[in-house]
Amino acid sequence: MSPDPRFSSGWRLEATSAGLRVSPDRDGCLTVTLGIVRLGRRVALAPLVLSVDEAEQLHAGLCFALAPETPPMDAPECRKSVRYPDGRQQY
Repeated sequence: MSPDPRFSSGWRLEATSAGLRVSPDRDGCLTVTLGIVRLGRRVALAPLVLSVDEAEQLHAGLCFALAPETPPMDAPECRKSVRYPDGRQQY
């Protein structure tokens, strides 16, 4: 597999084969384990540790980026549209 040209160094982070699972720790932080990939081969796993505030910022950024996309049927509740009494729709 040739490296993605967007990543000229050949290094990237990606979801693990188990998916993007989030686990809380005792300090109130959240951890997502990511795969470190070099030239298409996984070389290690690394924890991405986020404070609650950082996780909220990431969540908001992802929601903003996903807003134009139609949510899949099994999407979490926060991706489902909300219809307000005046007829407007919000995600």
